[in-house]
Amino acid sequence: MDSVYPEGMRMNPAEIAAACGLTGYSCDGIGIGGILKSRFEDFRVEEVGRIPALEPRGRFTVARVTLTNWETNRFVGKLAKILGISRNRIWFSGTKDKRAITTQLLVIDAPQNKVSEVELSDVDIEVLGRSHQKLGFGDHSANRFTITVRGCADADGSPLEAKDAIARVNHIFEHMEMRLGPGKFPNWIGPQRFGATRPVTPVVGRAVISDNWEEAVDTYLGMPGIQQQDDVIAFRSHWRETRNVDECLDMIPRHLGFERDMLQHLQRKPEDWLGAFRKLPNNLQLMMVHSLQSEAFNRIIAARLDAGLTLTDPIPGDIVGMVQDNGKIDMAKLVEVDPEIQSRIQRNCRRGRLAVTASLPGAESVFSDSTPGRIEHDVVSKMGLMDQDWKVSGIPRLSSKGSRRAMTVGFSEFSVEEASDIESSYLSTRYAQGPLEGEVWNPDGCSLRIRFSLPSGTYATVLMREFMRAPLTQY
Repeated sequence: MDSVYPEGMRMNPAEIAAACGLTGYSCDGIGIGGILKSRFEDFRVEEVGRIPALEPRGRFTVARVTLTNWETNRFVGKLAKILGISRNRIWFSGTKDKRAITTQLLVIDAPQNKVSEVELSDVDIEVLGRSHQKLGFGDHSANRFTITVRGCADADGSPLEAKDAIARVNHIFEHMEMRLGPGKFPNWIGPQRFGATRPVTPVVGRAVISDNWEEAVDTYLGMPGIQQQDDVIAFRSHWRETRNVDECLDMIPRHLGFERDMLQHLQRKPEDWLGAFRKLPNNLQLMMVHSLQSEAFNRIIAARLDAGLTLTDPIPGDIVGMVQDNGKIDMAKLVEVDPEIQSRIQRNCRRGRLAVTASLPGAESVFSDSTPGRIEHDVVSKMGLMDQDWKVSGIPRLSSKGSRRAMTVGFSEFSVEEASDIESSYLSTRYAQGPLEGEVWNPDGCSLRIRFSLPSGTYATVLMREFMRAPLTQY
C-alpha cells in the first residue's frame, strides 16, 4: 500500500502550522516569543459550568478531578481499568492538555465508595455525590486559564525585559480589539486538535471518510513528526519499513498505549484494520474526522484575513448564527446576509448576539455564489474534499453532515503581569536544552503570567499564539 505521507517526511514548525491551517494573525504586531509548559504549574485550566443535579439515589458518581500531567483520555482509560468498567461508562465535558494542571468534572457509572478509594499519582479525586445525569461533550460553559510564558524573546532571539514584553501584549490586545471588536479573537482551532509536533489526525481523517481503514491505522502508527523521543522515532520508522506487528510490539514505547492496543488487535486478528482502528477511544475516533473539518475551517479564516475581509462584521453572502449562552452557535437559526438586512445584522453581531460563521464541511455543505461562499468553496476544493460524501460505512457514527463555527470568539477576565523566575532545576529538560533551530525564545528572557477565560470549545493556545507569534513547538 502506498502511504499518504512521504516516506522519511521531516516537517519543520512552519510546515506543521501550515498543515493545521494556522497561518496569519488577527492584526499587525510584534510577538513576545517564549515557551509554554516549562513546568506543569505554568499551565492551569479549570472548567466552569454547572454540576449535574445531585440525587442520593442517583446511579452515577459525580467527581471533581484535578490532574497533573495527565491527558484526559489516558486518565479515563486508567480509571476505567481500576474500577473494572468500560471507559465508555465515564463521561466528561472536554479533553484537557497533558502537560498542565487541570480541573474538571467526571460522571462515573460506578459506586461512590469505589471511586473515592481510587489512588493514582498526581490525581486528586473529590467525590461530590450521586446523580442520574450524564455529562455531554462541551457541557461546561467556560474554561479559566492561568498561563505562564517563560523566556520571552525578540525575533532575533535576544531576551526581552518584562516591561517591553507587557507593552507588546497590550499593543496586540488593543489592535486586535480595533480590528475584531472588544474582547474578540479569531476562533482558530488549536494545534492540539491536530498534533503540534505530529499533525496526524487530519491525515487519518481523510482515510476515515474514505473508509480506508488500513490507511488510517498505518498512518496513525507510522506517520513521523518532529521533536520526537528516540524510541518513538525508532518505533514509527520500524513500522513504516516493516509493518511487522510482533517486532513493533517488542519495541513500542510504554506510553504509546493506543498504538499498542492497535498492534495487539492486529496480532490477534491480522488484516482487521477496522477492528484495530476501533481500539481508539470513541471521542478520539470522532476527532479524526473533526480535525479534517477543522483544517478546512482554519484555512477559511486565513483566506479571509489574507483577502483583507472582516471576520466580525458581516458582508453579503455571509452566514450568521445566533450565539447561545454557552458561546456556541445555534445551528437551527442560521441566516444568509443580503444587503437589505446587512446593517441590522451588523448591529447584532457587534452586540454579540450574532456571529459570522465559516464552514466545517460535510455531506450537506452548500457554498453560495458570493465572496464568502467562493472563499469556502476554493478552500474545500483545494483540499480535495469537494467530491467526498462524508459517509463512513465502517463506523456510521463518524459520518458528518457538516456544520458551522463562529469565526471569532470572546475572551474575558484578561490580565497580564510579570511572573517570578524559577530555578532551572525546577523546569523541564526541554527548557534546559535551550531553543532549537528556528525557535524564538531565550532562557534569559522574562516570564509573564497571563490570565483569561474562554468559552468551551475554544483554545487557549490560539489566543497565546496571537501574543507570542512563535512556532507551534513552543506551545
